[in-house]
Amino acid sequence: MAFNEDEAEARVAEFYGSVGWETEDDVTGDARRWEDLREHAASYVSRCRLRVARHIPERGQYLLDMASGPIQYPEYLEYSRNFDKRYCVDLSSQALQAAKRRIEDHGVFLEGSFFDLEFEDDFFDCAVSLHTIYHMDRDRQEQAVRKLLRVTKPGKPVIIVYSNPHTIVDGFGLPRKLRRSVGRLVRRNRAEQPSVYFHAHPLRWWRRFEDVAEISFRPWRAFAAHHQRRLFPDSPLGTRMLDALFHAEDRFPRLFVGLFQYPMIVMVKRSPPARRG
Repeated sequence: MAFNEDEAEARVAEFYGSVGWETEDDVTGDARRWEDLREHAASYVSRCRLRVARHIPERGQYLLDMASGPIQYPEYLEYSRNFDKRYCVDLSSQALQAAKRRIEDHGVFLEGSFFDLEFEDDFFDCAVSLHTIYHMDRDRQEQAVRKLLRVTKPGKPVIIVYSNPHTIVDGFGLPRKLRRSVGRLVRRNRAEQPSVYFHAHPLRWWRRFEDVAEISFRPWRAFAAHHQRRLFPDSPLGTRMLDALFHAEDRFPRLFVGLFQYPMIVMVKRSPPARRG
């Protein structure tokens, strides 16, 4: 399905303005569709979320959370614990209301498109954006990333959780029979999902920002939730398997960034060149 710039954002706003942030038994529609909520995956999933905190400064004045949603997981609260204010930007008033209930006066809540909101240059001590950029129109993603860099202070990080469009579970290096089986699972899952816009650029695309930032790649999580649910049992054995996976991700970051689902892109903004006297 073809989208123009406005349609891509409108589709995302429509989903998250309705079923995306609707809760049932304190679980959002977003989490039901795209998270592994099983008991024996909980420890692994929690530790993956906390990987973001490894790259956040120990303290700061302002943290930008672009597309914050309702700050729906406890680990997300940790990101701004040592900041004076967390700026939550989202298209959904429902999400921002929920975020405000969670962090109250610690937050500044801004509803609207990130493209339309005005921020001072070099204002934030850190910016995070989780699973958001790939829901923007493919031709506007660079604009969004450059704006994140522009409004973040030199020497401070912009941390983005993205999706790898070329993963091992999509067929690289798998036996033909298993590749066909995985392909059927992927197609079935896509058919079950609502039509929220999605486009992930190849990871080399991120190198274009080296003109203004130091770029590094880290693994966030190896598998999308629907693959994870099928590959790892909800049992003590599954817990042990996921624990081993977590340690492997940390030990072999290049492997898991290059061949698996969710990389974390950490961009540290460079200081402007010194002016000559």
